[in-house]
Amino acid sequence: MGREEEKTPTPRKAIWSGNISIGLVNVPVKLYPMIKEHAFSFKLLHKENGHPLKYKRICSKDEKEVSWSEIVKGYEVGKNEFVVFEKDELEAIKPESDKKIHIDKFIDFLSVDPVYFDKSYILAPDKNEEAYSLLLTALQRLGKAGVGKITLRTKEYPALVYEYKGALILTTLRYPYEVVDPRGIEELKELKEPNPEEVDLAIKIIENLSGEFDITGYKDSFKEKIEELIEKKMKGEKVVVEKPKKEEVKELMVALKETIKQLEKK
Repeated sequence: MGREEEKTPTPRKAIWSGNISIGLVNVPVKLYPMIKEHAFSFKLLHKENGHPLKYKRICSKDEKEVSWSEIVKGYEVGKNEFVVFEKDELEAIKPESDKKIHIDKFIDFLSVDPVYFDKSYILAPDKNEEAYSLLLTALQRLGKAGVGKITLRTKEYPALVYEYKGALILTTLRYPYEVVDPRGIEELKELKEPNPEEVDLAIKIIENLSGEFDITGYKDSFKEKIEELIEKKMKGEKVVVEKPKKEEVKELMVALKETIKQLEKK
């Protein structure tokens, strides 16, 4: 399996189309996925014969399999109590943002706390390259991001529209109530102040390891090891399982001082 640097293929099918609306100006756009997960997906097999397991839609009442044509969506309001929705009912209540991203204001992109970032998508022009190019150029020169809302599937998201590598990008945001406030974690309320010498050593370590961020320097080592394991198994090679050695747990001050010594040797 390839060791060369992987490239994510450009998606062929848009998952949403509509307009970016700024006052009376409309920019027709199509939305493409920007993120493609590369984690391994394992199938569940029957250990006895190695065949994949199948899943069926079984009714919990009569234990019978149900076809897709007999399925509706329901929201549980109590134990085994559901409110049922028809497809046309859900379609009828979709907000304006189902087809239009109305820009409310423009902000500095870096003013948004990254903890609210959700998923990013590529916005491509849809039959009107002139309006798209104009918005792209203006955002590029100003370094601004537009704030609006978009509805995807069954959820309306706050969203940012900004320029990245010669394209308009849309990043959906999480709502404040979706982000857990760390101040509510009990263990964090009991933190003790470190002694000054430990703080000085920790700062020195951080300063020694400080530098520019380069995402290309990071690889998924777990994925690479799975690929190697697959190759060995396909070749019929014997796999020897080696348990990782337990690291020695050192007293904090000792660990800090030894880390400083290691960094000084580099």
